[in-house]
Amino acid sequence: QVQLMESGGGSVQAEGSLRLSCVASGSTGSTNCMGWFRQAPGKERERVASIFRRGGASTLYLDSVKGRFTISQNYAKNTVYLQMNRLKPEDTATYYCAAAGGMCRATDYNYWGQGTQVTVAN
Repeated sequence: QVQLMESGGGSVQAEGSLRLSCVASGSTGSTNCMGWFRQAPGKERERVASIFRRGGASTLYLDSVKGRFTISQNYAKNTVYLQMNRLKPEDTATYYCAAAGGMCRATDYNYWGQGTQVTVAN
C-alpha cells in the first residue's frame, strides 16, 4: 500500500501562483510514476501532470497547463511537487496526488491522496 498526503492548496487571484506538495509513504518502491489530477464540479477528472520516478524523470502535461505548471520530485524524500504559475479561474478544482505502477497510463493510477482545493478568483 502507498499513502499520499497533499498540501499547498488555497485561494489565489488570477495570474497568481501556488505550489502543491505530495508526500508518499509505504510501499513506494512499487510505483513507477506520480501524477496530479484535478476535478472541478460537474466535470470529469483529468490528469494535469505526471512524472516518472526513475529513468530520467520524464514528464507529461495537460495541454492547457503547458508552460504554466511544472511537476518535479525529490526522489529521496518521496515527494512530488506541482508549481502552478499564471493561474486562471478555469484551474479551479480539487487537485489529487496519485501514484501508479505499470505503464503509468491514466488508468494505472491506483493510489490517491485526499485532495486539496485550489480556487482561482478573477
